[in-house]
Amino acid sequence: MRIITLNVNGIRAAQRKGFFDWLARQDFDVCCLQELKAKPEQLDERFYPEGFFTHYYPAEKPGYAGVGLISRKEPGKLIEGLGMDEFDREGRYLEAQFDGLAVVSLYLPSGSSGEHRQASKERFMAAFLPHMKKLRRRKREHVVCGDWNIVRSEKDIKNWRGNQKNSGCLPHERAWMNALMEQYGWVDGYRTLNPDGEDYTWWSNRGRARENDVGWRIDYQLATPGLRERLRNWAIYRDERFSDHAPLTLDYTE
Repeated sequence: MRIITLNVNGIRAAQRKGFFDWLARQDFDVCCLQELKAKPEQLDERFYPEGFFTHYYPAEKPGYAGVGLISRKEPGKLIEGLGMDEFDREGRYLEAQFDGLAVVSLYLPSGSSGEHRQASKERFMAAFLPHMKKLRRRKREHVVCGDWNIVRSEKDIKNWRGNQKNSGCLPHERAWMNALMEQYGWVDGYRTLNPDGEDYTWWSNRGRARENDVGWRIDYQLATPGLRERLRNWAIYRDERFSDHAPLTLDYTE
């Protein structure tokens, strides 16, 4: 089973840069997308791969946020949103339930654009932790994919010292993120397969951050413990540039 996640930073821009051509060659089972910046009525057949089930959950605000999910099998059930109006209006959570497995496309708010957005991020974090606990109590396995906008440790960011006061690397954000693994049992797929890795999934568009690999690892696939032993391979694809993020792929045995 192959699962891919990518913040496309505008799905129409990613399509023009060849993302869907690349995706067609990946032999994937589920692909989670974040930051669509488009509504379904703005998307034609190029955004709906033939032979796959595709669902987009957009933000109400035009050109903003939104998540999507493309799967080889049709989900038995789709859940849009968390029942939290502030965040559901922004299209931040889409869950697809299959037999024995659920996959979530998640776009956690960024706080980098100002205090008001950081406050929104803090509210999301406070509300989402109980939801992650609830998912653990369900009988099926879960994989929560997406852009979490938080690094976990010094290994996940190039400029560790210089970002300690910046959103995404704040100590309490990192503590919250790490608690998901250390206290609540979630499995960071990449880190499990690559304990000492220093690979990134996002680079600023400023300067030559991507060329110099001055990046952050803020895109994750967090899995329930039953999937730990099924993890096999990981890849972060950087040969083409579809957005300011790179696709993260994980393979799980069936």
